[in-house]
Amino acid sequence: MQNICPTSTGRVSTQVAIVGSGFGGLAAAHYLKQAGFHDFLILERASDVGGVWRDNSYPGCACDVQSHLYSFSFAPNPDWSRAFSPQGEILSYLKRCVQELGLMPHVRLNHDVQQAAWEESSATWCIQTSQGEVRAQHLVGAFGSLSDPLMPKLPGLDAFKGDVFHSANWPKSFNPKGRRIAVMGTGASALQFIPAIQPEVAHMHVFQRTPPWVLPRHDGPISTTARSLFRKLPWLQQLARARVYVHREALALGFLHPRLMARTQAKALRHMHAAVRDPALRKKLTPDYTLGCKRILISNTYYPALAQANVEVITDGVKQVLPDGVVGQDGAFRPVDTIIYGTGFKTKDLPFAHLIHDGKGRTLASAWQGSPQAYMGTTVHGFPNLYLLHGPNIGLGHTSVVYMLEAQARHIAGVIKLARSNGYDAVEPTASAQQRFLTRIEKMMRGTVWVAGGCESWYLDDTGRNSSTWPGFTFSYARAASKVTETDYAWRRIAPVRPASSTTKVSP
Repeated sequence: MQNICPTSTGRVSTQVAIVGSGFGGLAAAHYLKQAGFHDFLILERASDVGGVWRDNSYPGCACDVQSHLYSFSFAPNPDWSRAFSPQGEILSYLKRCVQELGLMPHVRLNHDVQQAAWEESSATWCIQTSQGEVRAQHLVGAFGSLSDPLMPKLPGLDAFKGDVFHSANWPKSFNPKGRRIAVMGTGASALQFIPAIQPEVAHMHVFQRTPPWVLPRHDGPISTTARSLFRKLPWLQQLARARVYVHREALALGFLHPRLMARTQAKALRHMHAAVRDPALRKKLTPDYTLGCKRILISNTYYPALAQANVEVITDGVKQVLPDGVVGQDGAFRPVDTIIYGTGFKTKDLPFAHLIHDGKGRTLASAWQGSPQAYMGTTVHGFPNLYLLHGPNIGLGHTSVVYMLEAQARHIAGVIKLARSNGYDAVEPTASAQQRFLTRIEKMMRGTVWVAGGCESWYLDDTGRNSSTWPGFTFSYARAASKVTETDYAWRRIAPVRPASSTTKVSP
């Protein structure tokens, strides 16, 4: 393997490098500080912090989990304006957390991580960024599993003369008024931007591959009185958060026992039928799989938007894109001047896995061979001092992933603290401990809606295994991750010669 980290006088030495400044990266930084670590950097590829909540600014973008729970336990926000916060408020919250938690001095903006390799002789990760080399003893990857847009190649797309973009790259200057738009996909993002722009467009053709299950969105403003009480009596907001947590945790029962989903499916169908009167459209929008097998979506405006006269739902797919329109598999030509991808993100072949190399040149993607695996969804055998936030089997279908990210961050801080306290240079899970964890996951996964619900989803990897979601209650994961079991890890002293710290300042 070519040495991706040649000796450089401009390198920066730090104890911990965190890649990403979304919820995961900020949680890791906070708990490292709590554990007494102050020598760390947060490498952010963009020009501002915020992760997916910075990148996704399309019309209608908002959270699908109540704000009181979709936030850090250590940084409550009494000023959420609604039960389900819009994107702008969440981004402002994350920016405020960076300032109030004292993390900004650690942030390095415009540092796109291009490759990272473990160097055994120095017991460090050598990280190549767009701004130069960074050396770190520990590497925390808070890349996010929903950070790289997926844009399937459509035949003839290169010849299209109109606008083409993904919802995650929504142009700030784009005006939908009077446009004839083709929307590719009906996932979570499309469900939000379709009703947001539908009243303005001349016509919208929605190309749907598989209809989602959609439940009502029980949203509403949080009164100024309630917000004032949350500020004066923080325990009231803690109580509100606890109520949301318990309610959403109970929803996990349906995912674990799909037969319990029958009543919720009936509710979803009533929700759709109330807005859609046309029998033919109802048929197109009715899923043929168990609710929860694919991501459950919530909206009060999606179905009413699809029922409007200027919207067409097509289930046959795209045959060809022409310079001025789209030809469907049904042979019909539809003139359009804009194509918007609502096709989600690269979750099956995670881009960051191709950038991380072990000491022998093997990439993480090569080690995984299409089926991501990690101990506690966080550390990987064969990759010392590497920690993944929102790693394999950390995703959720029923509640806030921020809860899981905090549990992971505490575990990471515990491992690094134990390594430092005992003078260990390298640590990784043992092969047996990782396999025991995976065996437990497989046992828990049996009979769940993700594997028995009758659908194909992005939760399933190339081998057909669900390597995305945690098949249980979040408190069971947090309890398991709360303790660092020393025997589950291999600890090593390498007595390395550390690379000298650089005198070159890396500016935000």
